[in-house]
Amino acid sequence: METLSAKDLARCIDHTLFAANASRKEIEKLCAEARDKFFYAVCVNSSRVELAYSLLEDSGVQVISLVGFPLGAADADVKRYETEIAVDQGAHEIEYVLNIGRLKDGDSQYVLREMRDIVEAADERPVKVILETHLLTREEKVLVCQIAVDSGAQFVVTSTDFQVPAVAIEDVKLLRETVGEKFGVKAVGGIAEAHRAIALMEAGATRLGTSFGPIIVQGLES
Repeated sequence: METLSAKDLARCIDHTLFAANASRKEIEKLCAEARDKFFYAVCVNSSRVELAYSLLEDSGVQVISLVGFPLGAADADVKRYETEIAVDQGAHEIEYVLNIGRLKDGDSQYVLREMRDIVEAADERPVKVILETHLLTREEKVLVCQIAVDSGAQFVVTSTDFQVPAVAIEDVKLLRETVGEKFGVKAVGGIAEAHRAIALMEAGATRLGTSFGPIIVQGLES
């Protein structure tokens, strides 16, 4: 991979704020930073999609809605409804948490059906599937990537970044190897420095989820 400029890297960043106590002012700050640094998107909880959309309208910055966050254990119909509301309120992309327990049960049909339901509810908007790779075996990672490719989703995501270990380079490489070159891979988890961000991109990530976007970009600008 050619050396990334600060501008190039910024266009791969989903600037993220999912804290339970995130205030309106903090969402406004998030969106202002995304505008200023030309990040690809902001990623927020579904109740903040409408606000983020209003703040970023005509800016070129996309709005990603989290769905089923952070556990992924809600009923599939609940996730579908949350997706529909997020779309109605302006979400450009949906990022939802896989039902990990059902995957570990070996219930591949449930996992696939849930993905397809959310893809349908997203109404042609990109859907990203959050895997929580640190909770999965290698075989489970490969299986769920194969299901995602078949489902109509566009991305797999390493984790929620919700009290989880930092994303492993090896996991990004495995996901890229499994889904192929044209499918999206988003790296999430403890990304706070430019050198780490670049290493993940070199490993095969096409997008990065982090709340440290301004710091990362500044690390390349300085």
